Amino acid sequence: MKDLVWDYVLSVGNDEIDDDHRRLIELFNMLNHSVTAGDGQEYLAAVLDELINCTAWHFSHEERLMLKYGYKGFAEHKAEHQDLVKTARELQQKILKAGKLVATDDLEFLEHWLTEHILSADMKLGSYLAEAM
Repeated sequence: MKDLVWDYVLSVGNDEIDDDHRRLIELFNMLNHSVTAGDGQEYLAAVLDELINCTAWHFSHEERLMLKYGYKGFAEHKAEHQDLVKTARELQQKILKAGKLVATDDLEFLEHWLTEHILSADMKLGSYLAEAM
């Protein structure tokens, strides 16, 4: 699987959020490289854990900005965040319990999960913040 590349298409127009997204993409690519290199399960689990934890922190960051600037779509956006983290943690547990490595299907799911959220919900938030800040 090829790396994700952060470029202007993924920019939401807010430096704080874009910086977070760049880091999430770096972690995704680190996981992708580790899978390709055949790194051990413990290392893969640690990278996946870091990706999920960083994502949860990023979501808190976005939610703080939404609250500060009175974003009307807060409840819906927060619910999407909660669902995404829950789904990622379920995937993580499935991998850990099965004692298997991260599969290509898992990487494709995570890639879609990350990019789809940026290109949909976060773009709306970025547009709102550009006006509100």
